[in-house]
Amino acid sequence: MSEAVISVSVDTFDKVVLQSPNLVMVDFWATWCGPCKIIAPVVEELAKEYAGKVNFAKVNTDENPDLASKFNIRGIPTLIFFKDGKVLDQVVGAVPKGQLKSKIDSLIG
Repeated sequence: MSEAVISVSVDTFDKVVLQSPNLVMVDFWATWCGPCKIIAPVVEELAKEYAGKVNFAKVNTDENPDLASKFNIRGIPTLIFFKDGKVLDQVVGAVPKGQLKSKIDSLIG
C-alpha cells in the first residue's frame, strides 16, 4: 500500500472516513481474495489521480470483522463511498477502472 491509500481499522475508521470533509472511497478486502488483488492497483492509480479531491482507504475484513458487519459486507471487494459520515454509494466486485472513475466523478460533481 502506498501513502495515497490509508489502511484503516476499527480504531481509526471514524477519524479517517466518517469525519473527512472529502469524498472517501473505502475498499473492503482480504489477503486471500483474488478479485481484491486485481482491483488493488486500480485503487492505487485512482488515489494518485484524485489526490487532494478524494481520500482512499482500505479495510481488511479479516482483521476488522466488526466494520465488515457494520456495513453489511457480503462479498469482497466492496468499495463504499462516504461523504460527511454517510454512505453515498457502493460497488461490489473487481470492476473496470473506467467504471470507478465515472462513479467518483458523479459523486464529486
